[in-house]
Amino acid sequence: MKRSLFFVLVTLIVLSFALSACSGSGSKAVQVATDATWPPFESVDETTKEIVGFDIDLMNAIAEEAGIEVEYVNVAWDSLLAGMAQCQYDAAISAMTITEERRENFAFTDGYFAAGQVVTVKSDNTDIMSKDDLGGKTVGVQLGTTGDIEAQKIEGAVVKNYDDISLAFQDLLNGQIDAVIADNPLAIEYVGVNEDSLKIVGEAFTDEAYGIAVCKEDTELLKKLNDGLDKVEANGTIDSLKDKWNLAGK
Repeated sequence: MKRSLFFVLVTLIVLSFALSACSGSGSKAVQVATDATWPPFESVDETTKEIVGFDIDLMNAIAEEAGIEVEYVNVAWDSLLAGMAQCQYDAAISAMTITEERRENFAFTDGYFAAGQVVTVKSDNTDIMSKDDLGGKTVGVQLGTTGDIEAQKIEGAVVKNYDDISLAFQDLLNGQIDAVIADNPLAIEYVGVNEDSLKIVGEAFTDEAYGIAVCKEDTELLKKLNDGLDKVEANGTIDSLKDKWNLAGK
């Protein structure tokens, strides 16, 4: 009798753990990678040490509409791209331009922000008026970005790669490079806080769309994120976030 009772109790405990495990897997947080060095889209708040920005607010709003929980992982850009290609992360939001080359490695949601590459120089620079004047000049870019890709196309330009775009702008301020090529919202952000020292020259010379990267195998998550994105576009959330992060009209 005691032995029977013992086995009944053991069975109940095992079933309890099994049910708990099943429940936990169903509510597992979606791991979202970001390279938090790209204000105002993603950066680390120096006071709270939390990742903040337009992309983070947008992803949170999409997640709420999609009924999912997200967990952010701050990683370097090249690690983010490699990790997404291997489905190390479920998704990534990081001011990432949708390109055909990247589509070979992971999926993308619909686009949520239009951007383009611009050239930033020191305020007293009179030699560089657009990207067409970068031949023979040293140009800073973040490794693996569309800015890097576009800079490589400029005949005669000496391209200097950085793991962190802020280091490129710092070298520009210090006179160690001649220009930086980066997305226009980011360049505007850096020029805004260094308005006496930096300026943007010429117009944006590419047309790009940012999208949320998703593990290629996870078609269900891709659909949820696209559905959530449709809802936040329809209810005005994206426009509100653009106002909040000074991106309206950009």
